[in-house]
Amino acid sequence: MDKKKRNAIIQYAAVAIVGVTLYATGLQTEVIAFAQRGLLATGIINPDVEEVAQSVKKDEALENSAFAKADYNLKLRDINGKVLSLEAFKGKAIFLNLWATWYPPCIAEMPSINKLHNQTGKEVVFIMLSLDQDFEKAKAFVKRKEYRLPIYAPAVNLPAVFGSSTLPTTYVIDA
Repeated sequence: MDKKKRNAIIQYAAVAIVGVTLYATGLQTEVIAFAQRGLLATGIINPDVEEVAQSVKKDEALENSAFAKADYNLKLRDINGKVLSLEAFKGKAIFLNLWATWYPPCIAEMPSINKLHNQTGKEVVFIMLSLDQDFEKAKAFVKRKEYRLPIYAPAVNLPAVFGSSTLPTTYVIDA
């Protein structure tokens, strides 16, 4: 075997070992999220918010359509197991985020959401709704990362208005 082939095999083996190690330790999600945060920080894939806002203003169909109203019957379970309704926050601005610890884009946006939460204080109610099968994983993640975000698990099936086929999904409900 020539030196070139041997070096290529060593490189592939090293990448495979790193990949298997990350997968075995459960850190692959956080590593991918870290890479996504870095890519977002470069500004390469950030949308032009002003351009989007102008196109929305021009879209008459959107201006004339009625946006779905929030379903305040959503039942939430907090970290202590207490069940409450979204109704408890009616009349306040609500930032409702559907997320999961197993999905890198959710993990990638967490530092920014935590920063926003810290900046807004009590002006906005934050509801970080974990869709993990095991809510204990979500609680452990938030504790390990030292986020002060209020996390909840759905106590019942999500109302249709909050149904989404993608994660993360954020709903902003006005007061």
